Amino acid sequence: MAERTSTGLLTMMLEPTPAVAMTLPAEVREKLAELELELSEGDITQKGYEKKRSKLLAPYIPQIQGVDPSLQIDNRIQASSQAVLPGSKQIKSRAANTRDERFRSDLHTEAVQAALAKYKERKMPMPSKRRSVLVQSSVEACTPPDTSSASEDEGSLRRQGRLATSTPYQGHGHPAVEHWFNRVIQGSSTSSSASSTSSHPGGRSITNTTSHPALNANAAATALADLMAHTQLDNHSAPPDVTGLSERSLHAERPQVASVRGVSRSYNHHTSVMETADGVPVNSRVSNKIQQLLNTLKRPKRPPLREFFVDDFEELLDVQQPDPNQPKPEGQQMSPLEGEPLGVVTNWPPSLPAALQRWGTTHPKSPCLTALDNAGKPIYTLTYGKLWTRSQKLAYTLLNKLSSRNEPLLMPGDRVALVFPNNDPVMFMVAFYGCLLAELVPVPIEVPLTRKDAGSQQIGFLLGSCGVTLALTTDACQKGLPKAQTGEVATFKGWPRLLWFVSDGKHVVKPPKDWHPPIREASNEIAYIEYKTSKEGSTMGITVSHSAMLAHCHALTQACCYTEAETITNVLDFKREAGLWHGVLTGVMNRMHVISIPYSLMKVNPLSWIQKVHMYKARVAVVKSRDMHWSLLAQKDQRDISLSSLRMLIVADGANPWSISSCDAFLNVFQARGLRPEVICPCASSSEAMTVAIRRPPEMGVPPPGKAVLSMGGLSHSVIRVDTEEKLSVLTVQDVGQVMPGALVCVVRVEGTPYLCQTDEVGEICVSSGSTGLAYYGLPGMTKNIFETIPVTASGVPITDRPFTRTSLLGFVGPDSLVFVVGKMDGLMVVSGRRHNADDVVATALAVEPMKFVYRGRIAVFSVSVLHDERIVVVAEQRPDASEEDSFQWMSRVLQAIDSIHQVGVYCLALVPANTLPKAPLGGIHISETKQRFLEGALHPCNVLMCPHTCVTNLPKPRQKQPEVGPASMIVGNLVAGKRIAQASGRDVGQLEDNDQFLYIQDVLQWRAQATPDHPLFLVLNAKGTVASTASCLQLHKRAERVAAALMGRLNTGDHVALVYPPGVDLIATFYGCLYAGCVPVTVRPPHPQNLATTLPTVKMIVEVSKSVYILTTQAIMKLLKSKEAAAAVDVKSWPTVLDTDDLPRKKISQMYKPPTPEMLAYLDFSVSTTGILAGVKMSHAATSALCRSIKLQCELYPSRQIAICLDPYCGLGFALWCLCSVYSGHQSILVPPLELETNASLWLAAVSQYKVRVTFCSYSVMEMCTKGLGSQTEALRLRNVNLSCVRTCMVVAEERPRISLTQSFSKIFKDLGLSPRAVSTTFGCRVNVAICLQGTAGPDPTTVYVDMRALRHDRVRLVERGSPHSLPLMESGKILPGVKVIIANTETKGPLGDSHLGEIWVSSPHNATGYYTVYGEEALHADHFNTKLSFGDTQTVWARTGYLGFLRRTELTDASGERHDALYVVGSLDETLELRGMRYHPIDIETSVIRSHKSIAECAVFTWTNLLVVVVELEGSEQEALDLVALVTNVVLEEHYLIVGVVVVVDPGVIPINSRGEKQRMHLRDGFLADQLDPIYVAYNM
Repeated sequence: MAERTSTGLLTMMLEPTPAVAMTLPAEVREKLAELELELSEGDITQKGYEKKRSKLLAPYIPQIQGVDPSLQIDNRIQASSQAVLPGSKQIKSRAANTRDERFRSDLHTEAVQAALAKYKERKMPMPSKRRSVLVQSSVEACTPPDTSSASEDEGSLRRQGRLATSTPYQGHGHPAVEHWFNRVIQGSSTSSSASSTSSHPGGRSITNTTSHPALNANAAATALADLMAHTQLDNHSAPPDVTGLSERSLHAERPQVASVRGVSRSYNHHTSVMETADGVPVNSRVSNKIQQLLNTLKRPKRPPLREFFVDDFEELLDVQQPDPNQPKPEGQQMSPLEGEPLGVVTNWPPSLPAALQRWGTTHPKSPCLTALDNAGKPIYTLTYGKLWTRSQKLAYTLLNKLSSRNEPLLMPGDRVALVFPNNDPVMFMVAFYGCLLAELVPVPIEVPLTRKDAGSQQIGFLLGSCGVTLALTTDACQKGLPKAQTGEVATFKGWPRLLWFVSDGKHVVKPPKDWHPPIREASNEIAYIEYKTSKEGSTMGITVSHSAMLAHCHALTQACCYTEAETITNVLDFKREAGLWHGVLTGVMNRMHVISIPYSLMKVNPLSWIQKVHMYKARVAVVKSRDMHWSLLAQKDQRDISLSSLRMLIVADGANPWSISSCDAFLNVFQARGLRPEVICPCASSSEAMTVAIRRPPEMGVPPPGKAVLSMGGLSHSVIRVDTEEKLSVLTVQDVGQVMPGALVCVVRVEGTPYLCQTDEVGEICVSSGSTGLAYYGLPGMTKNIFETIPVTASGVPITDRPFTRTSLLGFVGPDSLVFVVGKMDGLMVVSGRRHNADDVVATALAVEPMKFVYRGRIAVFSVSVLHDERIVVVAEQRPDASEEDSFQWMSRVLQAIDSIHQVGVYCLALVPANTLPKAPLGGIHISETKQRFLEGALHPCNVLMCPHTCVTNLPKPRQKQPEVGPASMIVGNLVAGKRIAQASGRDVGQLEDNDQFLYIQDVLQWRAQATPDHPLFLVLNAKGTVASTASCLQLHKRAERVAAALMGRLNTGDHVALVYPPGVDLIATFYGCLYAGCVPVTVRPPHPQNLATTLPTVKMIVEVSKSVYILTTQAIMKLLKSKEAAAAVDVKSWPTVLDTDDLPRKKISQMYKPPTPEMLAYLDFSVSTTGILAGVKMSHAATSALCRSIKLQCELYPSRQIAICLDPYCGLGFALWCLCSVYSGHQSILVPPLELETNASLWLAAVSQYKVRVTFCSYSVMEMCTKGLGSQTEALRLRNVNLSCVRTCMVVAEERPRISLTQSFSKIFKDLGLSPRAVSTTFGCRVNVAICLQGTAGPDPTTVYVDMRALRHDRVRLVERGSPHSLPLMESGKILPGVKVIIANTETKGPLGDSHLGEIWVSSPHNATGYYTVYGEEALHADHFNTKLSFGDTQTVWARTGYLGFLRRTELTDASGERHDALYVVGSLDETLELRGMRYHPIDIETSVIRSHKSIAECAVFTWTNLLVVVVELEGSEQEALDLVALVTNVVLEEHYLIVGVVVVVDPGVIPINSRGEKQRMHLRDGFLADQLDPIYVAYNM
């Protein structure tokens, strides 16, 4: 801390106050400016800078209160350096003052710093990132951005031969001397406040107070003291990884440890071990960050005013109501402003071609245009004579020498593209005038460099719509264009087919003596088309008529006092806007000499334009504020230049509110070189209206320039308030002079009817004159809106009958009829009814010491629409040497600065690697393309900070639960509240058939072994599709006997035995062996040899929880259980006895065990639920037989049938189908172990086809393997004769809501192999009853309904049409099994619900399980799950609660018994639902939305932790895409679910755990995340 404070003080004492600054001698001022520059370029350290500076200023600064400053400082350092923790590392002192001068009014910078100081640095959790992502793999990321990274308006500049290196600097105390502290009160030597007020002789400002009272030294000291009081010691947050946990709330100041180029650092954690709900210890790193996030989010939001609009349903989104205290305009209605009349000049040429003809014939030797090379040497001077003859040649050639099929290719009035590079103005000028002489319409465009240029497709669209068939270009340019194989120029994406014509000398012919171009008077025919790109990125062509072109030249000549043969230097793009108007058109009108300075030369030598003004004694220079800014950075290299010849320095982008700082700073430095303050002439223009206003040169006797300091708060409500008290958020603007001659200007409201604004209101400036564009080519609708606006008074009366053109400039008319511009329509962002300007936000971001972290000219600000409002997005290019920590800190401070100054939240701030943002043709960032990439997830940022919690304030109110109606709501018959009670049942279990007299399944097997000994029951296939093993009734019985014989001596009846077998006949035989011996079998999936660490503990847990006293298994698995690798995962010594059953002796048993009652326990069924709970249920003998009978009836299973099963045989319905049903019904089961599909995906379907199976069962994971693995191979399968037309029903065994999209894509893909679209259906079972629904062979097809997803969150079912917004398809889960009764009950009151109401599914059936056998992990699952009764209505029946939400709906269909069919729809498991904002969400719905949001998201899982929604996405693609997903995921969840995502975790494919049924194990994932075991690619914490 010490270091920082003292330097701050020092700088303040040495800072010349504005008053002093002006009294310093010129050479001292110049030296100071040079010092600033050296510091900004990094040629000198902060310390060296301060030393030299104090030396320079020493004679001019009074001592403060008689104390020698150096003494004061030393004491401060002594005193406080002890308080600082040791261990601070060196830190690079970065260039402290390189901010973008263009966006710099120091006032603003200081405002930003003061605003930041008001905030204590809030601790925000820093995103964590995998190292490989830090080291961006793109080559560009490591190189500084190429020279064209400079933007058209916001330049950055490459210095020749020297990189700004930063020198490490040894410090005491706090290594990070934050330079912004020094700037809080400092008025820099190029301060706009100091210079601009006194720069103009009669300068006065619109402010009521004096511009800025000089801060005297005392004031400065107190101000700093105040500031320190605000910031306390908290200004440097502890390193983001250390959370303020309660035990460490003492304010130990930690050193910020710089991380060098992504080398990881570690802190000593106070690792507090937290536990998750399930008692899993949690590594503190992740949870600390979450805690930090929660702390950050606790900060109160600005209370939004609540009013509702109905969003088509119960969830009402808030609509921001206008603040009653917001400023409103109070002035009178403005009166339109008229420019001075256009003067009449007698010998004025009647058109531009006529002017060219005049000068070309009377002054052929006069220089017209001088072109320079990249060294700044003149390469060619075009004279008026040459321009005239060369244009004629080209005109003649174009009209007469180009033909297709003997027809001339071009007719007068045709459009021709002009494709000329920026360093060849001569060829461009010849081509432009050649087209005019030939009466063709030139369409100048940029040279397309690659086939993928940003926005090039849109240019192609423009060329196509203009019907362009020919492009003129230069030889060099034509050679450089990308070529197709034929050697012709490639066709660019979206472009029409063009003929490329090189307009150089050797391709054009001399016209015959008798040919003369037609020189006509200027008419309303189109002269040329200028392109313009809209905010959305579409390109429009603005047509300009001959008469408007001439009138504009006339008006410019009069406004700028151009005289014949003047010399002007032009730095702008000569193809469009001011560069074209001054340098190509008006220049020729007045026979002026234009020195054209190409962009490429400016990048190499930013001073070139000043040198040329000096060299050619130019009277006028046309520049942008960028050019002034660049020359400031470079000016110290030059001594002997003078700008005294300039009478006008036209600042073409004077309408940019931030150009004022460039003008002021430029004047400050170059006043000493002969620049007169009054020659700086900002102007405002737009492509549609051409020049709107320009400050007149001093000789015209115009009023002095004005300056306004406006309140940003006022501006955001479109009201002009000259700011007096709130100095933080102000915008200082300069005027852009007076209206053009002959023009009428007014300001109208931006939205709706164009009413005239009041005098203190900001609106869009509109112009009516003879010199504006005519139309957008081929777009009549837009043309009417823009070019034919009729402004009206408050009473609705048009102000004149002349149409006005909208300029897209936002501004107002100030005193003395001066025009002020405060922004552009393109940069306007309307957030909750308040307007913000993108440029202003850029300026605020840049005022946060940007140069350390981001490139100056490479920031894009735009808004995207999310959840019915605009949200602000800031994207910047990050310097390769900025560390993660630093960038993150910069980002969080930018957020605070924008929040404080603009009172608006930033939704997303992204940093991308250097040089990766799409560029506009002349540097600059292509904003619309950047926005497009952001929305498509193609920006590839390297850092992202989303703040949805702070900016999204229009979410629906959280829902309060209503007390439910009690039992008093009378039940009349079977009606609840006028509706039929939702209950349904499968058909009655009919008469007993031959084997139904058996109460015990083992008796059935014995009976079959005697009655049909050789009847085949099982057939197991291996991966090759060949039969691995079979079992007939007798074989199975005999193998079971051997097992029983082995057990009988060793075990007591009723003992539990774990069966750990791979899927196969062994498993089935041992199961029956256990029953023969009176033991209770527990089937357990064997551990995976490649993945013992995660699979073996589950085996161990089931063995322990089931209290198994014995393990039966194969030899191979037995070895595995006791192996060294197993010992690493579990305690192998505590296994119960393990017996391998591979080589059991053939023994008969004397006596089979007979259970005393059918209610006895037959087997235990253990399964891990999706919520990560291991639950075992008890199945009695009676339930086992009832289950088999029910399935037999539903699927019509008889001994003659074959069914194919591709399921895991360890629990639930999979176990029953695999081990029980064949024995009970006698049908043959073809068993396909799902694991074998990993090596041969077509195994199951080939088996179904080969054995002509009518009924088959599979799981979702099997179905997914088939759709993904075989989707493209259906042709190959057909050639192998795979035919699925035999399948009548294919059932997916599941314990979840049917996955419609998967079943539909499966049906679609395999339709080609004969699969009937009606065949696929699903089943439903759960822990309390493993088979509730199953489609079976008879009965109506499963139905699908569409429900409103928003109603579902409120536990309501609202049926909607397919395709309506927020609709969710739900498919019926098969038919209810025979003997099963289902009812829907209210989860809270336990009362019955009506038809189509959402509630918990309760089930009553003879095959319900009898209870849990110890539930591991959550003791709350109690017995009432198995025997519960309704609170009213039928209070007698005993039901089991499934734990699933669903509803019953009576359909129009009839079932087999002729009754109307009741369909059961499962919505999802209650345990899994997320309670957020008082509503109930099903994870799968959020996950579906997320997966849809980007093509690289392979899988997604969501869970909540401490009320934060955590979204985990698997990224299929390069790691560079990881951060693209953060914003897309946040957007889609907000839009579709009205939820704010708290944390986005991007992981590798396969990280989300999935169980054998293909269900996501979200709780395992949660524990893994909290214990920091996921190795995520990126974790983003949304603020």
